[in-house]
Amino acid sequence: MQTTLVIVKPDGVQRRLAGRILVRFEEKGLQIAGAKMMTIPLATAQKHYKPHEAKPFYPGLVKYMTSSPVLVVALRGKNAIAVVRKMMGATFGSKAEPGTIRGDFAISDGYNLIHGSDSEEAAAFELGLFFQPGEVQTYDMADTPWVYDTSSDLR
Repeated sequence: MQTTLVIVKPDGVQRRLAGRILVRFEEKGLQIAGAKMMTIPLATAQKHYKPHEAKPFYPGLVKYMTSSPVLVVALRGKNAIAVVRKMMGATFGSKAEPGTIRGDFAISDGYNLIHGSDSEEAAAFELGLFFQPGEVQTYDMADTPWVYDTSSDLR
């Protein structure tokens, strides 16, 4: 099982899409291990987007991400990072396939609704940036055998 970070960005919150986005992950079978609404502090946004610091879009990205509340979520499941990335769709809403979150809800190439960690290393770093110890929970879900097909136990 992997745990990954998802951020419903300011445009997703302002457009009242946070719940609809979160439901899609839950319906897929991913577990909400942590969630909180917050306005990202400037220093945190700068740390989060440090790899883009030298790029021309960096100042605008940091300003955008600190402009309004976001929903920060820790999602857990089998191959959670790849599953979330696929569900999000292409980075630019105008290029995202229908059926993906961005393909269904975004058309802007700048405001793309959602962030998801792109690797296990990034997920560990980002989860540590946005959640304090104890805020990401570990618990059993009653439907896990049905979500992950443990039917081999029945044979």
